[in-house]
Amino acid sequence: MTVTTTDTRQPDAQAAPPPFDAELAAPLRRILDDLPMPLTPELVADRRRRSLAGRLSNEEIRRDGAFEIEERTVPGPKGAPPITLLICRPAAAGGSPVPAIYHTHGGGMVAGSHRSTELAGELDRARELGLAVVSVEYRLAPEHPDPAPVEDCYAGLCWLAAHAPEVGVDPDRIVLSGNSAGGALAAGLALLARDRSGPRPVGQHLQFPMLDDRCDSFSARQMARVGLWDGASNRAGWTALLGERRGTPRVSCYAAPARSEDLGGLPPALVEVGSVEALRDEGIAYASRVWEAGGQAELHVWSGAFHSFDEWVPDAVVSRAAHQARVAWLRRVLAR
Repeated sequence: MTVTTTDTRQPDAQAAPPPFDAELAAPLRRILDDLPMPLTPELVADRRRRSLAGRLSNEEIRRDGAFEIEERTVPGPKGAPPITLLICRPAAAGGSPVPAIYHTHGGGMVAGSHRSTELAGELDRARELGLAVVSVEYRLAPEHPDPAPVEDCYAGLCWLAAHAPEVGVDPDRIVLSGNSAGGALAAGLALLARDRSGPRPVGQHLQFPMLDDRCDSFSARQMARVGLWDGASNRAGWTALLGERRGTPRVSCYAAPARSEDLGGLPPALVEVGSVEALRDEGIAYASRVWEAGGQAELHVWSGAFHSFDEWVPDAVVSRAAHQARVAWLRRVLAR
């Protein structure tokens, strides 16, 4: 690979990545032995098959009766098909309204579902804090390019806010939360809700978020072929969503939130990245820009961690630390 640079730093293609955490390195090797990388258009079907195989069953979601679940078909964006919401409500809540996590799943914009495996982490936190989880099924790229995914998610959020008492949710205590592509969608929802004077979420939890379609950060180049969601895969995911618009001025900030010129007036953010992932630097930059705009952001750069590490290696010390930090942040934003 040839790299053109105008500064005196070591060329990105030759920059060694940070070391992986000792508990994460071996599991990552095993994962990558079974997972073709990087993502290409030809591998989209493979990713969807894997996602389908990993969907959580009703029994897994109920957690031995901790949650009552239902699926609702609700109106989608104007002129678009209806969407599905998976509503998981704590059984112990009775008739009292509870705060809710509004979950937008990951999958690189091309795969995943409202029952994907990362939902398990949301349920863990919800069970500990007595929260509901509402997970939205949105249309996937490339068959349904931008703005279909974020508009589907926004339609679901608006329905939830309007019908919150009906499903036992407190409309004034909804937290947006998503992993990877879901992190992009959660951040995009926060911007849409602000700019359209829509629902007012109390927080946005951006887990290893895809935020910038330009894919030109140092970490994107440093980890171009390193880790679970490398720089090459990231480009493929954005290209599936945006087509020839990727990297051009014709990209909306609601699709790629790093494009926003104004990050003021947003709900408090928890931004998480791993030190050994392509998305590291854009997450750091996003949190910094929230602070610059006078907003609230908490940033965690998990040392030695790859993309979505806690989903794959939940018992590692760093994964347990991440869980504890998320629960603590949720307690604080929901207490406002």
